[in-house]
Amino acid sequence: MAFQLSPGVLVQEKDLSAIVPAVATSAGAFAGAFQWGPVGQVTTVDSENNLVKYFGGPTDETYTSFYTAANFLSYGNNLQLVRVVNEGSAKNAIANASATAILIKNEDDFLNGAYSAGGSGRGEFAARYPGNLGNSLKVVLVDANTFTTTAVTPNITGQFDSAPSTSTYATSVGATNDEVHVLVIDEDGLWSGGTRNSVLEKFAFLSKASNAKNTNGSSNYYKDVINTSSEYVWSIDHPTGMTSGANAWGTAATTGKTFTSLSTGVAASLSLGVSAETAVSNGNVIAAFDLFSNDEQYDVSLIPAGPWSNSSVVSSLVALAENRKDCMVFLSPELSDVVGVTPAQQPINVVDYRNNQISVNSSYAEIDSGWKYQYDRYNDKYRWVPLNGDVAGLCARTDFVADPWFSPSGYNRGQIRNVVKLAYSPGKTDRDTLYKAGINPVVTFPGQGTILFGDKTMQAKPSAFDRINVRRLFIVLEKAVATAAKFQLFEFNDQFTRAQFRNLVEPFLRDVQGRRGITDFKVVCDETNNTGDVIDRNEFRADIFVKPARSINFITLTFVATRSSISFEEVGA
Repeated sequence: MAFQLSPGVLVQEKDLSAIVPAVATSAGAFAGAFQWGPVGQVTTVDSENNLVKYFGGPTDETYTSFYTAANFLSYGNNLQLVRVVNEGSAKNAIANASATAILIKNEDDFLNGAYSAGGSGRGEFAARYPGNLGNSLKVVLVDANTFTTTAVTPNITGQFDSAPSTSTYATSVGATNDEVHVLVIDEDGLWSGGTRNSVLEKFAFLSKASNAKNTNGSSNYYKDVINTSSEYVWSIDHPTGMTSGANAWGTAATTGKTFTSLSTGVAASLSLGVSAETAVSNGNVIAAFDLFSNDEQYDVSLIPAGPWSNSSVVSSLVALAENRKDCMVFLSPELSDVVGVTPAQQPINVVDYRNNQISVNSSYAEIDSGWKYQYDRYNDKYRWVPLNGDVAGLCARTDFVADPWFSPSGYNRGQIRNVVKLAYSPGKTDRDTLYKAGINPVVTFPGQGTILFGDKTMQAKPSAFDRINVRRLFIVLEKAVATAAKFQLFEFNDQFTRAQFRNLVEPFLRDVQGRRGITDFKVVCDETNNTGDVIDRNEFRADIFVKPARSINFITLTFVATRSSISFEEVGA
C-alpha cells in the first residue's frame, strides 16, 4: 500500500477470485507423410475435410499417415500436424522446366529466400509446397495488352468482368497501365477429381506497382497478394523483360509512370515437383515430432505414432512425452507382425515387438495389438491402418463424454470406428498373454463391435501409473495446478501466500473428486515443508496427496444355489 503524505482517500482493489484453470487434454499431435502442405511447420486441423484441404487426400505412399490423422479426427477435433518429407529429394514444381528444381518447405522458408537458392531463372511461379500435386498447376497472368490475345483453357476473357487497365491507386498518383489478372488452374485435374482445367483461384485487378494499395489500405501489389492469399502458388519472379527500366514491374507508382506491357501473356505450366514420401528417413520423422518438444508453444496431450514403428523413432517419442510430462504416446506393432503370418505367430510377434524391439518402460506410452482394415473412399480400395490413431482418438472422445480420468476402454467408451476387420483379434488366451506384457488388446466381438479391451500403460512396475486413466488424471492435475502455481512466483513465502495457494488448489481437487477422478486428497503447504532453509533458498513447496480412482479390469460374479429349506442368513447372504 502506498503511503499518503496528506489526508485523502486511496481506493484499491485486490483480486481474490483466482482459480485453477481448465487445461486442454484432447489435443493431438502427429507428424506424417502427406502429398501436400507445409513441411516442418505445425498446422492445426479440426476435421477430415480440412485435412484433405491442407494436406491432400491419401495416396499409395501416404495412406497410413493420412488415415492415422483422419481416424483421430473421427473422435476429436484438434490435431496439430507436421508434414514429413525427405528434404534431400522433395521439390516444389516451378514454371521453368529447364531450371534447377527447388525445395520451399513452408512460408518461413519462402520468406528466407529459399526460392532463390542456387540461382534464379525458375520462372514466374512455384508451387506453394513440394510434391507431385504441384505439377498439375498452371498459372496465367495477363495485363491490358494481353488480355484478349492469351489463348488458354478456360478462356481468360470469360473469367473476369473486364480487362485490366489502370488501378484507382495508380490514377491517384498519376501512373498508368499497372493492372494484371491472375488465374491458378488445375491443368491435369489432380485437384478437381479428374476435371481438367478447372479454375482454382482467381485474382482480379492486381497491380504491377510495389506501393499499390486497396481502398482499405492493404497491399494490391500482385506479388504481395499472391504470396499472402494463394493456397497453391508462390510468385517468385516477374515475367521476362519486365524487370528493367524506369517503368519496370515491382517499382513504385509515381507521376507520369506507364508500367511496361507484356508482349505475350504468361501461361506457366508448373513441373519438376517431387513428393518424396517413400524416402522419408527416421531422422526426418524424429525432427518433425521434435517440434512438439516446446511445451510452451504447442499444447498437446495425445501423440499417435501412426506407421512409425522403428525403435529409434519410438524411443524419441517416449522421451518427448516424458520430458514434457503432459502427454501420452500411442503405439502399434509393425504391420508384418500381424498381417501375412499365422494366428499362432501373431501374439508371439506382437509381444516380441513390445518387449525386445522397442523395449519401452514408461507410463507416458501405451501400445495396442495391431492394425485394422478400412475402406479408402478417396481411392475406392481397402487399406491396412495402425490402430494407434483410433486409440488416441478414444482418449479425446472420453474427454468429451466423461473426463480424462475415465478409462477409454470397454463397451461404453472403447468402440473403434471404421473397421472392416482386424488383422489380429486376440481370443481370451492371447489376451491374457498380451495384457501380461502391457499390450492393450483390440477385439472384435460379434454383434458388439470392435473394442479397445485394455487400459494399461507401458510401465513395467505395478503401480497406479500402469493404467491410462491414472496417468491422464495426473497429467490433468499437474498441468492445471502448475499453471495456477505460476502466479505465486515472486510473491513472499509467508503464511498468507501458502494459505492462498491451498485455497486455490483444494476447491479444484474437490471438483475432481466430485467428478469421480479421485477418492481423497490432502494439500500440505505450510511451515512443515516450507522451512527456514527452503524460504532462504527462495523456494516454495507444496505436497499434494491424491488417491486416484481405479478402473475395473476384473469382475467376479458368484451365483450360489441353495435348497428351498435353507435360510439365506444361514449361508451368510
